[in-house]
Amino acid sequence: MNPATTVEPTTAPASMHELQEAVHGDGHDYVDGSPHLMHARLNTWMRDVLNATVADLGDRADRAGRPVRVLEVGAGHGPFTETLLAAGAEVVVTEMSAPSATHLAGRFRHNPRVRVVHDPTGDLAAHGRVDLVVFMSVLHHIPDYLDALARAAAVVEPGGALVSFQDPVLYSRQGRPSRALARAATLAWRTTRGDLARGLRTQARRLRGVYDENDPSDMSEYHCVRDGVDEQAVATLLAGRFADVRLEHYWSTQAGWAQALGRHWAPPNTFGVVARGRR
Repeated sequence: MNPATTVEPTTAPASMHELQEAVHGDGHDYVDGSPHLMHARLNTWMRDVLNATVADLGDRADRAGRPVRVLEVGAGHGPFTETLLAAGAEVVVTEMSAPSATHLAGRFRHNPRVRVVHDPTGDLAAHGRVDLVVFMSVLHHIPDYLDALARAAAVVEPGGALVSFQDPVLYSRQGRPSRALARAATLAWRTTRGDLARGLRTQARRLRGVYDENDPSDMSEYHCVRDGVDEQAVATLLAGRFADVRLEHYWSTQAGWAQALGRHWAPPNTFGVVARGRR
């Protein structure tokens, strides 16, 4: 468990979407630092899950004479949007960051099956009913992620699904050795990125449980820098709304060598959830 969290005093905290834009602005590379985008095995596995989920939903959508409708929340620059489109889905793509939304709109401007929405408030109900909601490395950015999941489930059609991947397991369930290993791997990876000093300063603040509400590096990944995401609470909430809920625990880290070794030997520190059969 992390030390008791404190927040450095500030007179006017920036909004979450402003902090997101500061980190994910023009020229931001979502791949760098994102294990599920960096590492081929993780990336292929997640794409396979999305493909299978869209395929499972296809028969009912075909009977209704339409494609599978998907709401992808926090799509970044759209790598998984491409997968959903290739599977035959129609996708509403949302982004809290205006620069990322602009990038997405340009990337998919010629595809009539994509609608890009700049959505700084997370108003999921505004996008209509869908067959599938997708969160890829998003929940830990949302302070009340359980409320976000409840609102996401509310827009899923009966029989539909929800998929979420790449969120940190609640730190208290990981144990000290797992957390120490993940921290060491991250610091080792930073030595190849030219920002080791920044990483050391950030880790020092983490160990003291101090977070600055106006520092994008402290706030852009809201829960990731605090206590992780309670995967059991996530599963319990979704189990009340879907017939089949499966948690997927796995190891992920930025460093390629640590990912290759940890895949076999390290305890899981990350999770995904696949919920099917909306009641």
